[in-house]
Amino acid sequence: MSRTTDVVSKDRNQGKNQLRVGRLVKAHGLKGALKLELYTDNPERRFVMGAEFTLQVPEASPWHGKSVKVREYRVMNGNPVVFFEDIEDREGAEGLVRAILWIDQDADEDEDDAWYDHQLVGLDVVRDETVIGKVARVEHMPAQDLLIVRPTGAGADGDVMVPFVKAIVPAVDIAAGRVIVTPPAGLFEELPDAVTEAADESKPDAEDDAAVD
Repeated sequence: MSRTTDVVSKDRNQGKNQLRVGRLVKAHGLKGALKLELYTDNPERRFVMGAEFTLQVPEASPWHGKSVKVREYRVMNGNPVVFFEDIEDREGAEGLVRAILWIDQDADEDEDDAWYDHQLVGLDVVRDETVIGKVARVEHMPAQDLLIVRPTGAGADGDVMVPFVKAIVPAVDIAAGRVIVTPPAGLFEELPDAVTEAADESKPDAEDDAAVD
């Protein structure tokens, strides 16, 4: 289960703090609606009529550097759906698919489970009470955020991409300077079985030996 409230960005939109609150998944119907993947616990508050979102899209997109305003938000068949001003048909909606929505954060606003990138960078990464690395940076991907972790200790080799989801990063303690991780086997180290299988594959088969004899 991914976190519903995302990392806060501090260097977007001319220095204003912004929250990533959703991703446009697919066009819905013929009247410009788009299905939403929500990253906020308060969609009814975020997607009110007239709310304006900054778009995160590739530089080649005609929507790069632009924003959209909400015309209507509703839940249809259990799915959150949004209509934007000036998007009146399916073709227009399809041009926004996969765009990520950011909204300005109010000065007095504080969301649970939300952190600035710079608050996370440099934190110790702790598994089973042992420090196994440090957060080198945060990458914002369409489906979820990634903590890029630089492992420490003997045998450390290259950065590790850790999905920033509750199941794998259950706790962030800024005051203590650490994040707690419960990674699946193999994320930070090569599985013993994989090593064994690789060694076995390098050995000649017994039948091959017999054939040689």
